[in-house]
Amino acid sequence: MIAATNPAALTYDPAFAYEIAVIVREGLRRMYGEAKPGEDQDVFYYLTVYNEPLPQPAKPQGLGIDEGIVKGLYRFNTAESAGVSAPADAPRIQLLGSGTAIHWALQAQRLLAEEWGVAADVWSATSWSELRRDAMEADAALLRGEERVPYVRQALQGAEGPVLAVSDYMRQVPDQIAQWVEQDWSSLGADGFGLSDTREAARRHFGVDAQSIVVAALAQLARRGEVKATAVKEAREKYGL
Repeated sequence: MIAATNPAALTYDPAFAYEIAVIVREGLRRMYGEAKPGEDQDVFYYLTVYNEPLPQPAKPQGLGIDEGIVKGLYRFNTAESAGVSAPADAPRIQLLGSGTAIHWALQAQRLLAEEWGVAADVWSATSWSELRRDAMEADAALLRGEERVPYVRQALQGAEGPVLAVSDYMRQVPDQIAQWVEQDWSSLGADGFGLSDTREAARRHFGVDAQSIVVAALAQLARRGEVKATAVKEAREKYGL
């Protein structure tokens, strides 16, 4: 949040090694290479990099992945491409995760499908602040009479169901983009005083682990009448929350 107050600071929270590679390549081009029209080269990049021993997948195939990484958001997978077995008519939710939080979102994706019959698509949010800056620029363009749609709205266009954003930072970080998301919005984050314990215990404490994401997703769907209201209580009891 503090870095977002500096227009020269481009902050990223990458989840995977290939995202870091794309961001570093783009940073070198922008700071030292040939600038695009209207592009300010007097900037610096700030990347949050984690040291947890987690599997690093290959970059997804498809158009626009690199663009999405640089702009701040892209769809990592769908319930179908992840191979999770949710019913064809299952309620659907969009899980947006930044940094290491995407790993718990991916675990939640499988739990939602296998234990609750819910389909979840998972998105990697590499930069909440860059998404916000782009959206603010789009708002300013509209006031000048120009037609422009924020990138976050373009990316999520047609995505079914509500959106649940998850971050290891405080909720205010993903909430930066809430006003530009057309779908129902909710978020999870590590708000409050810190906790000295294992990473697993800390994430359970702050409610950002896989099981907590499942409960939050079910609660969001229950408010919309897409899952039974009792599912939330059942999930809390099942996971000991």
